[in-house]
Amino acid sequence: MKVIETPIKGLIEIYPQVYEDNRGYFLESFRSNAFLEAGIENSWVQENQSFSKAGTLRGLHFQKGLHSQAKLVRVITGKVLDVVVDLRKGSETFGQSFSQVLDSKVHNMVYIPQGFAHGFSVLEDAVFSYKCSSYYNKDSEGGILWSDPALKIDWKVSEPILSDKDKNWPTLEEFVILSEGGL
Repeated sequence: MKVIETPIKGLIEIYPQVYEDNRGYFLESFRSNAFLEAGIENSWVQENQSFSKAGTLRGLHFQKGLHSQAKLVRVITGKVLDVVVDLRKGSETFGQSFSQVLDSKVHNMVYIPQGFAHGFSVLEDAVFSYKCSSYYNKDSEGGILWSDPALKIDWKVSEPILSDKDKNWPTLEEFVILSEGGL
């Protein structure tokens, strides 16, 4: 497994070792001891999977308080632009975003610590999978407006397919006021 630290502390790109032959491929998408060696110490309690059509945009979402979630995200088929925004109160990189194309042909993953908003735009029809360190709790759900100009995110889709909820999250500036400075 190849582990690459990003410019945002705690956010890690992961490239598993892929074994290919004439039958197909094999990879370990999770191995506890390898993740511990990389500094990822979460235990996963929930795994989610979604299918999204090209042009779909989901995000930017987070869980707060006791239900805050670290995530391990990847695509099983297709390609997405995965995006995170640091919302950790007091973080040197607060409000900064990081994006990475997750591609089922590359098999790359991103580890997202607690305290980040997460979303993705679908570049090719995709099955998206993510492990979570805490159970989903509707009352702890929050988000940031995907199109907030202050975030300067190029989602790589011109007319995204959005849920009503994702159209109405607060901007980063509004979130800072509402949350008293972050997560």
